[in-house]
This record gives sequence, C-alpha cells and structure tokens, in this order.
Amino acid sequence: MCYGHDGHAALQQSLDRRGLLRGSLAALAGIGLATGLGATAAQAGGHHHGRRPVPKEMISLQLWTVRDALNGSPGYDATLAHLARIGYPRVELALGYFGRTAQELRRFLDGIGIKASSSHDGIAADAAGLDQKIADARTLGQRFMVVPYLNSDREDDWKRWAEQMNVEAAAARKAGLRYGYHNHAHEFTIDFGNGRRPWDVLTEELDPRLVHLEIDIYWAVTGGITSGDGVADPEGFTLDVIRSAPQRVLQYHVKDRDPATGDMADLGTGMIDFARIFRGHQVLEYIVENDTPDVTPQRTAEVGYRYLRRLRF
Repeated sequence: MCYGHDGHAALQQSLDRRGLLRGSLAALAGIGLATGLGATAAQAGGHHHGRRPVPKEMISLQLWTVRDALNGSPGYDATLAHLARIGYPRVELALGYFGRTAQELRRFLDGIGIKASSSHDGIAADAAGLDQKIADARTLGQRFMVVPYLNSDREDDWKRWAEQMNVEAAAARKAGLRYGYHNHAHEFTIDFGNGRRPWDVLTEELDPRLVHLEIDIYWAVTGGITSGDGVADPEGFTLDVIRSAPQRVLQYHVKDRDPATGDMADLGTGMIDFARIFRGHQVLEYIVENDTPDVTPQRTAEVGYRYLRRLRF
C-alpha cells in the first residue's frame, strides 16, 4: 500500500450544482437515532422541559479555534488552563504538540484536568508515520483519530485516499482507536462530470466497519446551500447526509453560520438549529469550533461551551 498527499491546502470553493440524495434513505445502524424529526424546530440555546442536555462529558473544543492564542498570547499552557477553567473536559488536538512529546503533553493535560480524546491528523506518508501516529494517540489516551481534510476534483484521488484510510483504520482498530473522516463543503459540491461527488466515493469506499464520520455541521449546511440542494431546509439536508451514509456518525463539529454572509459564527448567534439535528442523531462527542472567532478565541470557546450546556433537544 502506498501512502500519499493528505490534501492540506486552501479550501476550494465550488459552485457546481448537483443532486445529493439518490433514492430512499437507509436507516443508520449503530448509536441510536432520536425520534420526533417532524416536530417543530427548537429555538437554539433555549430551555425546554422534558428535553435532554448535551452531556458535559461529551463536550469538546477543536484547538484550531484557539490557534492564535496557542501560537501567540497567552500561549499554549495558559490557553489550555483557561479551557479547563471554563469547564471543558476534553479537547480535539490540532497543530502538533507545541514542543512536547506525546508523553509530556499527556502529563500536562492530566495536570489541568483535560483529556485529549481526539485529534486531527492527515493520512500518514508511510507505514512508519502511521505507527508513530497511532503510538502517540495511545500515549495521549485518545479515543478517536480523524483525517481532517482532503480535496481533489479527480475521482481516482478520492478512491485512493479511501483505500489508504481503510488501511489506517484497520491498524487503528487493532490499537483500540476509532478512525474517522471530517467533511467540508466541497465533498458535496464537486462534480466529477458524471453526476458523482466526493461524498459518493467516500461513503461507497470507506469500510463502515472501520471508519466513522465526524460531521462538521457548518460545512454540511454550507454544502447544501451552495449546491442548492439544501437551501430550503439546511438542517434536513444535513440529517439526510447523516442517515444516508453507511458509516456511523460518532462526532460532530458544532459551529454556527451567519445567515447574511454565510460566514462562521459563534454558537447561538447564527442560523443553524442544532437542537433539531441533535434530536435527529446523537453522537459520542460534540466539538465546539469556529475557524474565525467573533471576538477573541478565548471568548468564542467560552460562548460555545455555555451554549452547549444550555441547549436542550
């Protein structure tokens, strides 16, 4: 098995339009689906008697959100300590270990009471790189490892990447780790010229016994709006994406969308009805993210945590 480019590049914006769903939706096996999709959509962030909250222990933060604070002021240690004070029990790692080994980072995180439960890592360049990636994840006590980004307008590239991910996922499973893929919008908008899109290839080629999906809700909504298929009902489009995939959806990236500009927004300030999506499908991890924090990275992290703690669905 050869290993190749993991696709880390600037996000491609595509205005290609095509049909997303083909035929009836298959019921998603695995973790339970909540009922009540036909009910009136809940107001995001509101309190509703008889509805459940997002369990605190399932709330996380993708560290890309606070990258400016990690790389600048107040720095890595102070930023992570601040996340612990806010109440985050876990984070999803990105951008490396900031000068520490995996073992040293584990000791630091244990000391402030935060768990590194997941990480974003590209497809390894070779077998040795995969072995190191898995060893580090085990040292850190992770449950998940996720490929964050791939992009090409060539169908064969997506098939090759899916094959590589299946190989990596099999090795991760032997090590007790869950291996996933994280979407953006272009998986739903690139048309290979034959009516097929990257999402078709991924969901057909990724082994559902080995690979799960980390659905980025903002990007799924944006993919539906950009393509035209989700304009009338962006949340319904996102739920259809979740339920039609043979792979289990075990993680969410939870970030909001400005209704006027389409840009990312701090949680609770945008258009997305997260309560409806959470009612439709529950996951094992709800990961706050905003690539472009509205005020400061630290404030965005706090707003996101408080929003998920208040939300009822």
